[in-house]
Amino acid sequence: MIRFLLCMLSVGSFAGSFFVAPADAADGQKNVILYVVDDQGFQVGCYGNKAIKTPGLDRLAAAGTRFTRAYCTTASCSASRSVLMTGLYNHATGHYGHAHGYNHFSTYESVQTLPVILKEAGYRTCSVGKYHLAPRYVYEFETYRNTGVQGNRNSARMAKNAQEWISENDDRPFFLYYCSSDPHRGGGVGGFANHNDKPGFYPGVKEVRYKPEDVIVPPWMSDKLEVRQELAEYYQAISRADQGLGHLLDALKTTGHWDDTMIIFLSDNGPPFPGAKTCLYEPGANLPLIVRDPTAKNPGGTTDAMVTWSDITPTILDYCGVKPADSPAIRTVDNVGQRVTRGPKKPWKFHGRSFMSALGKEHAPKFNEVFASHTFHEITMYYPMRVIRSGKYKYTFNIAHQLPYPFASDLYASPTWQSVLRDKDEFYGKRTVYAYLHRQRDELYDLEADPHEIHNLANDAKHAAKLLELQTKLKAWQKQTKDPWLLKWEYE
Repeated sequence: MIRFLLCMLSVGSFAGSFFVAPADAADGQKNVILYVVDDQGFQVGCYGNKAIKTPGLDRLAAAGTRFTRAYCTTASCSASRSVLMTGLYNHATGHYGHAHGYNHFSTYESVQTLPVILKEAGYRTCSVGKYHLAPRYVYEFETYRNTGVQGNRNSARMAKNAQEWISENDDRPFFLYYCSSDPHRGGGVGGFANHNDKPGFYPGVKEVRYKPEDVIVPPWMSDKLEVRQELAEYYQAISRADQGLGHLLDALKTTGHWDDTMIIFLSDNGPPFPGAKTCLYEPGANLPLIVRDPTAKNPGGTTDAMVTWSDITPTILDYCGVKPADSPAIRTVDNVGQRVTRGPKKPWKFHGRSFMSALGKEHAPKFNEVFASHTFHEITMYYPMRVIRSGKYKYTFNIAHQLPYPFASDLYASPTWQSVLRDKDEFYGKRTVYAYLHRQRDELYDLEADPHEIHNLANDAKHAAKLLELQTKLKAWQKQTKDPWLLKWEYE
């Protein structure tokens, strides 16, 4: 077995800013699987949905810790993944929205990312499935295993590729980034026609179908035929992705890595329906997070720890015993694709923090405040929001409140929203359509009394002190994280 000793620094002012070499298999190897699904909310059996079949997630929850107050920081696929893989808010890294196509958002070259940090610490790294990050060399993996994955929706083949990679003759600890495109919309703008109606289209995947009358319509949506039909197809895509997780759990036991692998399951943002995805209302931001720490003594429980996706990278590195090296002032790539670093170095800091101490604990009072930052989805969807959730209160600063709320192209074209327009509905779920499209500058909610965020307290004199307190905290956080939109408090 080979030990990886990458950097030794004397104790002093740089203490804590060095790589700790991960132990080899003989000393207790620590592996990690980060399993990310696309656009999924709490439509999961272990989160109380009795209409859907998710045996893989239910198994994982029984072996791990289920979070009830976990949040993405931006409700958009690509931007959210940049936070997951850096531990930094996307307004600080430049990854404001989608990386692909004409959107072309990307992360600054100087940013250290999870796969690179782990690779430099001696880990072998692999990406299976959806990537959705840029530039590639900033988020570089050692290998990519995507043969036959059929748009990252064939969960059986994805899991097979992952198992083959895990099983390779390599003594190094591993990090696997496994990302399903399910249950994201597909098959054309606005639709869920991910070949759901073609039996056997995904070889090895067992089809699980649902009837519209059997689904559970969440309170933030309207109970209409089009909604139920879409939810039935959405459930089918969730069950398809869930099978991949089940196969992975089996693979860890088959390969002898069940007892040395941390598994983290989460969704990049909320469900692909108006009122959730691209919104920082609770359905778009409060998401499933299940973490299985093989060393935990109390599996199968829940925690109320309030965490965000900015905490994922610090948590994984904490579990692995790896700390990022000091960062050079400039990190770029030369004309032959080689990484170049120069300039004075300084300790690298994350915006997030490890939540290892909260695992297995039902109550975690030290984790009771989080922040969120959303600016774009598609490049045409400018609607910056900054959010603080502190205890039971949630404050949102809608920076571009003068604009009508913009739609992702697939959400606007969805049968769900088109039925609202066709029928000229006054309400969408519990909120008026007008209030959804035209938001006030300040939104303040007591989530214990008003979990659906309907009664805005920002203009209530009784809550003026709380509003000022949260605004002050939000400004301080924006300054600390170098948010360019901080100036909007003064100039607009």
